[in-house]
Amino acid sequence: MASATWTCALGRSRSAWRAAPGGSASAPPSPPRAGCEWTWCAMWAAWKTRGLPAPAVRATAPGGNAARGRWLVKPRASGGGGGVAPWRGGALPRGSYLQQRVAGTPGSIVFAADGHRAVPLGVSQALAGDPRFGAGGFRYCGSMLVGPDEPLFGNACRLATAVTEAFGLVGVNGIDFVARSGVPYTVEVNPRYCASMELVERARGISIFQLHARACAGHLPEVALTGPGPADVVGKAILYARHDLVPEGTARWLEDDDVRDVPPPGERIERGHPICTLFARGGTVAACGAALAARARTLYLSLEAQRARIA
Repeated sequence: MASATWTCALGRSRSAWRAAPGGSASAPPSPPRAGCEWTWCAMWAAWKTRGLPAPAVRATAPGGNAARGRWLVKPRASGGGGGVAPWRGGALPRGSYLQQRVAGTPGSIVFAADGHRAVPLGVSQALAGDPRFGAGGFRYCGSMLVGPDEPLFGNACRLATAVTEAFGLVGVNGIDFVARSGVPYTVEVNPRYCASMELVERARGISIFQLHARACAGHLPEVALTGPGPADVVGKAILYARHDLVPEGTARWLEDDDVRDVPPPGERIERGHPICTLFARGGTVAACGAALAARARTLYLSLEAQRARIA
């Protein structure tokens, strides 16, 4: 997940605009709040005003011990769940804030927007802190697209529309949430390219950047590009090193279209750092997750065999 502080990202959209395919270069609509800075506390107030469910946030620690375990301490500048931990009490670290802990399933929606309207590109269930992929804590380690028949899909789409209307988002964006009983609780707004967007490209054979350029020029897709069909869930997993390692023969990995972010042969990878990204498909979210785990297990066994030979 991305930075906890959202600096009015419509400036990002203006600086990142490109000429729409087949058209002339033109800047996107001027952001209504250019130059402003939204801290998470201000954003939470905006959610409450619009009746959008979101975990509470605090810039200071609450008094007493009763609140322990109900809050997460999060750095204002971080990504991928790095530095996020349960709050155990005491003073907050410099540059951190507290966010209410919400029990549920992590996920996200990615969408294209023109400052007024939002077109959903995909809704995904996130993988975080999953030991099958060498991740711990709240570390992001993958995503799996869900189909439009899921109750969460419609609620997430309504959330994207509300956030776009509230903040005038432009281009491709993402919202991270925790889903509880099919209701998404907004955790972060990411006004940029997001990790699950490459799944949309794989599932639909589209160019996210092309959509971004067109959306910045005010042209949204006419038909919503939803998730994959119910018989084909596509997912990705980021593999993290369980030990310091120096993988060999990684050039062969490039022959597999379902392995990406391949490290050069002989590159040292420290424990806890990413090794590569794996892709898999399944008939259900559970089946897709199992397929990703099987691929991860095979690669880990191969790396362990290499490590044993070197030792």
